[in-house]
Amino acid sequence: MSSSPQIAKHFREVFTGGNWTAVNLKDSLANVDWQQATTKVHNLNTIAALVFHINYYISAVLKVLQGESLKASDKYSFDLQPIHSEDEWQKLVSKVFEDAELFAQKIESLDDKKLFEEFEDPKYGNYYRNFLGIIEHTHYHLGQIVLIRKIINEPK
Repeated sequence: MSSSPQIAKHFREVFTGGNWTAVNLKDSLANVDWQQATTKVHNLNTIAALVFHINYYISAVLKVLQGESLKASDKYSFDLQPIHSEDEWQKLVSKVFEDAELFAQKIESLDDKKLFEEFEDPKYGNYYRNFLGIIEHTHYHLGQIVLIRKIINEPK
């Protein structure tokens, strides 16, 4: 069996469900409105900032899979433009899910040999490492989103 489709499946599951954790981004954001998404809790990032941050790396690696060079820097990964409406929030969420599906499709179509080729620069390791890292990264921040949402929704 080919590994690329399995990695793509695992990636999709953190976004739309079916993974071991039984938590996914789609369900976790389903009832979050723009005001909740932009609510600052203690010194934590907002839900919107975390959603943007998750997608920042997916978008950057997606561009590489589409033939472009890697243009990303950690220092810009939380540079979300202010959100002032439900429409702006929904546009961000839609972009995240559109990019995620394109990303999964690109992974799915890769020959398994590509998985173990160097990704852009030796310091980043191979494609496989980057794909699994993005899945782990998404799960990590998904946990934060779930906790922040619980705090925001606590009865006063």
